[in-house]
Amino acid sequence: MQYNLDVSDLHRKAQALVTFHQQFVQYFKTQTRTVAAHALDYLKGQLLCPSRRNMNHMAKQVTTKNAQALSHFVSQSPWKDEPVIDAIGKGVVERMAGQAGTLPDPALILDESGIPKQGDQSVGVARQYCGALGKVDTCQVGVFLAYSTPTHASLIDRRLYVPEAWVNDLERCQHAGIPETERVFRTKAQLGLEMILKAQARGLPFDFVGMDAHYGEQPWLLTALEQAPKPIIYVADIPCDTQVYLDYPHVGVPPRKGSRGKSPTKPRVLHGEAVEVQALVSSGRVALRSLKIRETQRGELWVHTGALRVWRIEEKLPTAQSVWLIVRREMDGSDVKFSFSNAPASTSLETLVERQSRRYFVERAVQDGKELAGLDEYQVTGWRGWHHHMTLVLLAMLFLLEVKHDLVEKAPLLSLQDTVEILKVVMPRKTLSVQDAVELIRQKHLNRFRSRNSRLKKQRVWLKASGFLM
Repeated sequence: MQYNLDVSDLHRKAQALVTFHQQFVQYFKTQTRTVAAHALDYLKGQLLCPSRRNMNHMAKQVTTKNAQALSHFVSQSPWKDEPVIDAIGKGVVERMAGQAGTLPDPALILDESGIPKQGDQSVGVARQYCGALGKVDTCQVGVFLAYSTPTHASLIDRRLYVPEAWVNDLERCQHAGIPETERVFRTKAQLGLEMILKAQARGLPFDFVGMDAHYGEQPWLLTALEQAPKPIIYVADIPCDTQVYLDYPHVGVPPRKGSRGKSPTKPRVLHGEAVEVQALVSSGRVALRSLKIRETQRGELWVHTGALRVWRIEEKLPTAQSVWLIVRREMDGSDVKFSFSNAPASTSLETLVERQSRRYFVERAVQDGKELAGLDEYQVTGWRGWHHHMTLVLLAMLFLLEVKHDLVEKAPLLSLQDTVEILKVVMPRKTLSVQDAVELIRQKHLNRFRSRNSRLKKQRVWLKASGFLM
């Protein structure tokens, strides 16, 4: 096993975040001031806070700014987050390409994540499916885009899903600070397409786009990718009951039946039967063979897999061009996955199944964002605060990627979790003085006093409205 990491390598990382932060200082300037120092402190809090990453814990344990200053920086300060997102995308590409300057089969991968929330004030919060809980509950949903190679992925963009009930409530939108241009309902798939086309317009190099069945089961999205200004190859998971045609059916306008009524004008399938993809496996129409996908920490990942050309269906008609149907069955037979891909007919099965398996890395990237940079830990309720926080999470993950790539030659099995452990040891941390402790307790008491008074006011309003108080 190759391992050449030593003490000097770790000491070199003591000021790595400060150096990294200098590359982004320009993005944290407003018309009247710079909040770059606040950005640095917030990044420190995200990466080094040993417990819950809220403003109070950051102020107490890590940063030099108080909780109020950090809260204003994230929720109110008017620095623009989109230029930071653009820079993050370019930065991820550069770090993944490394000194060789090459990227093996790079991809964009779509995913979403539900973030449990209490109450009804947080922007976009609603009762909806939350993957983190595995059920419908009160949460916010973020749609994320990751940049991926066959061995790693890092998040590069994000969108907040705003339910239709929110969009139709003008007062609620205004209170949450949702810009007027964003008060238009868009599905998660529409948000995902926006990010993909934006990445393409920015010139980020990628060979295909991957997505789960929530996106793959929407034919219009796949067609939109095929018809993009520069057509985009996709690998999209689909439900097992999705229907396809094995041979192109006879399509035409049916003749009028009888002498009454208007003649049909819309084309239909006149001859030909569609079949469910799961039936193709059970009937043996798809030949499966064992194939190694990649090396893993637990050894090698092998699956039973196969692929054949089919015609997918949109608005009850077969599409003009055939696509790949990729089938993957776990070696123990526990799960079968189906995917569409518009990759060229000459594409090898090895390439198709490796691309199909790539979604693992975006799921890992979202989980790393939560565990290592507080993606799901924030104390903001408004539109600006949510986007600022998520932008800083992506920036923190870019920093971890940079540290890992700098050290991975000496420790090839280094993980992002390892890089956080290194930073916690070598980076300077805040030491609380007795006076700091006194001020901390004072702030807590003040917050409790304000919270108690607020509850009392609400209680008295309710009592008066109910006739218990005159």
